[in-house]
Amino acid sequence: MASNDHPLIVKSIPWVTEDDTQAFAAALAAKLQGTAGSHMLIALHGDLGSGKTTFVRHLLKALGVAGRIKSPTYAVVEPYTLDDAPGGALDIWHFDFYRFNDPDEWEEAGFRDIFASPGLKLVEWPEKAGEHLPSADLDIALELQDGDVRAVTLTARSDAGAALLP
Repeated sequence: MASNDHPLIVKSIPWVTEDDTQAFAAALAAKLQGTAGSHMLIALHGDLGSGKTTFVRHLLKALGVAGRIKSPTYAVVEPYTLDDAPGGALDIWHFDFYRFNDPDEWEEAGFRDIFASPGLKLVEWPEKAGEHLPSADLDIALELQDGDVRAVTLTARSDAGAALLP
């Protein structure tokens, strides 16, 4: 997981079209290949409609998730396992904490074990879990600008997160 003493690395990129989002997701998926057995947390920040779930759908498709990819807005978490991932099976959890009214709901839901286990955790609305949520390896902040353009800020908080930067 993320190390608190790792220097932050910040990069900014624009996503002008959804094709840009898809291309970034594909590049990130290529870097995530072979991470089975490792811990990786990517936190997604942004207002409603900024493109967090769209990005996650593109990322999961690029990683090889087949079928419909549901938003976890009501279920809070959607799990996936890629049995044929390079390096072995890769467990992925897509979280959406938007509906949390209190950060203690994270603890009450029993998520501590999931976050302690190997695999990729993708978290929308991480701030709603407060201090319960471990530090992210990579923060992705999306800001909707003119039209459909997104200003994307990538912040690596660990060596693993830095390895994911473009």
